[in-house]
Amino acid sequence: MPKKADSGDTTAGLLAYLFGPGDRDEHTDPHLVAAWDPALPCPARTPDRMTLSTLGQLLDAPVDALRAPKPAEHVWHASIRNAPTDRVLSDVEWARVAAEMVHVAGIAPHGDEQACRWGAVRHAPDHIHLVATLARQDGRRPRIRGDIPRMHTAARAFETALGLSPMSPLDQTAPRAPVTGEKEKATRRGLTEPARATLQRAVREAAALATGDTDFLTRLRDAGLRVREHHNPTTGAVDGYAVALPGDRADHGTRPVWFSGRTLAYDLSLPRIRERFHPTISPADLTRAHTRIREAAALLARAGRTQGAGDVAALGDLLTVTAAVSPTTVRDQVQAAAARFEQASRAPGTRTLQGTARTHFKAATRALEHAPRTARAGGAPAVLNLLIALIEAVEAATAWHRAHDHHAQATAAAQAAALLREAADLTATPARTTTPPRTVRVTPTPNRGPATPPPTTAVPPRPPTRPHPAPRPGPATGPGPGLGRSR
Repeated sequence: MPKKADSGDTTAGLLAYLFGPGDRDEHTDPHLVAAWDPALPCPARTPDRMTLSTLGQLLDAPVDALRAPKPAEHVWHASIRNAPTDRVLSDVEWARVAAEMVHVAGIAPHGDEQACRWGAVRHAPDHIHLVATLARQDGRRPRIRGDIPRMHTAARAFETALGLSPMSPLDQTAPRAPVTGEKEKATRRGLTEPARATLQRAVREAAALATGDTDFLTRLRDAGLRVREHHNPTTGAVDGYAVALPGDRADHGTRPVWFSGRTLAYDLSLPRIRERFHPTISPADLTRAHTRIREAAALLARAGRTQGAGDVAALGDLLTVTAAVSPTTVRDQVQAAAARFEQASRAPGTRTLQGTARTHFKAATRALEHAPRTARAGGAPAVLNLLIALIEAVEAATAWHRAHDHHAQATAAAQAAALLREAADLTATPARTTTPPRTVRVTPTPNRGPATPPPTTAVPPRPPTRPHPAPRPGPATGPGPGLGRSR
């Protein structure tokens, strides 16, 4: 799987890291497996013939020779990694992969003697790093736009040729992870996660429940986010939005850090969110909700490509809302399942937004929105029934993705199902009974405390009348935690 790493302006620094021990001594036997010059000595295995400093100077030579100004970030860096279950490739096989990757990326086309200088470093059994400088030896700049999609296409061919695990084509459905700077900023502010992750979750919850533009934007503001609307200059209608987390500022605190919906995730743009709007329906109880989910799961298992793509999107919304209203005993597992299923909810290609399965998922989502008010009497059995229904739906989504060769989405859905099964196991396990506290009889000390009234000898006192408690509904074991919010 090719992955573009951060570009930079220091070739020597990157080489020192790649040939070094790593952050946690994870680099083992770092060495060159291929380079622009096949006879180039390896600085790790033949230090008497080549040093890291010399290798860096050779890579930088075309950049230093440029007549035009030197690029601000002239170092190109990418990694190519195998699946954990794949066999270990030899250095010869990795060299073949490296040469093809720099060819399709536009770094060093086959047979081009004036191409960029590059090298492939291997310091672990399952991956290599490609390093190149962005100046051709004839003084021109390389054309590398679209390098990663082309490298993914080449990777699919190598998976077949070398007998490796097939990965999904590059379909832009993977979640957008916070970059290193965002993580470091969250650490400095003492936050548990970067602002991007918080905003993604809040926007996804609002989108799953909203019935229109106004409702969606109101839900964002009610969640405590800063919201900026974008209006069409001709019609004045809302055609976009951006959100910011209070306190998250840039440029020395002079402006908020805004994220448009499209930059949070491709399915969180306003046009995509409008596809999710569903008319308000009357709240249904949990029994009807999990019945609808089971019916929808059966339909999803038989759905076609476009129909199923709309169904899994609605199922993703349902999991998002379920995570928000789950009881504290299983909330961590359900939230993790919703996060893992996020990629599975985005199927590549077109999708149909009508159909019985999608309607059932949306109806169940609306019912769960009212769960804190309507589901408390159901207790643990209702939660367990809901989780079992969700497991069936997610397993149906897993099977649907596999049938359509969506490998990354199928993996994400399978992981979500495993987390939901953990939540179901926790719900089905009876709560541990605790030993009741011992009652200690205290003998009052004479002449201490309130005076004891003299006994009445005529009529014995009547015990106070107390209403008998009404029988509680539910099974004999007693209800467990409801599906309500506990924040």
